[in-house]
Amino acid sequence: MISKLAEVSNKAIIGENVTISSFSTVYEDVTIGKGTKIHPNVTIYPGTTIGENCEVFPGAVIGIIPQDLKFNGEKTTVEIGNNTIIRECVTIHRGTQDKWCTKIGDNCLLMTYVHIAHDCQIGNHVILASYTGISGHVIINDYAILEGKVAAQQFVEIGEHSFIGGASLIRKDVPPFIKAAREPLTFAGVNSVGLRRRGYNEEKIRKIEDIYRTIYIQNSNVSKGIQQVKDSIEKSEESDQIISFIENSDKGVIRGMI
Repeated sequence: MISKLAEVSNKAIIGENVTISSFSTVYEDVTIGKGTKIHPNVTIYPGTTIGENCEVFPGAVIGIIPQDLKFNGEKTTVEIGNNTIIRECVTIHRGTQDKWCTKIGDNCLLMTYVHIAHDCQIGNHVILASYTGISGHVIINDYAILEGKVAAQQFVEIGEHSFIGGASLIRKDVPPFIKAAREPLTFAGVNSVGLRRRGYNEEKIRKIEDIYRTIYIQNSNVSKGIQQVKDSIEKSEESDQIISFIENSDKGVIRGMI
């Protein structure tokens, strides 16, 4: 149902059973998938694609041009997957010539006042709590959770199944499967609770704990810790993922416990 008080371009593509409430604006070159609900006072700018069965709450602004001063009016996009919830006053900016697209995956929850800047790549099942700010070009992988008021510096990467404590400042990459907190941001243990909730068995969790104990606790140098993991810990999918993430980090990873 589209309210008579909503402003929807006849050049927008609106799927079946979509609800667009009063005083919302949907511009041309917008696609909204079936079953999605747009609450009042939402603004969706050109170049935005929203998937199926999403819900966008009042005050959200999606697809507006980025704040990057290098942006020169190029045609860029925002892509949002299926079953994602965008709460009140969330802002999501279009991409730039870096990736041409700001992307958010399926089954995500963006709580009130979250900001996602240009060219961010957000995976599936990601939760960003209220007032979290994600700078441009940030990558957040599947199942990551960021508590409220987290600020992520541009170009950082946050690994799968990681958990970032509230009000943290993320200046370096955060490897997968861990908790991170304090200032400066440091390793705070393996996210064992989250991993159990997602079906990881105790043996896998123990092996992940062994890997990070070797990297962050038994060694003061991450590179030496990685080499020790390669030499002494049985190879697994999780060890490959952790080693690959750390070795391919451009900004370097967060430190171990101080």
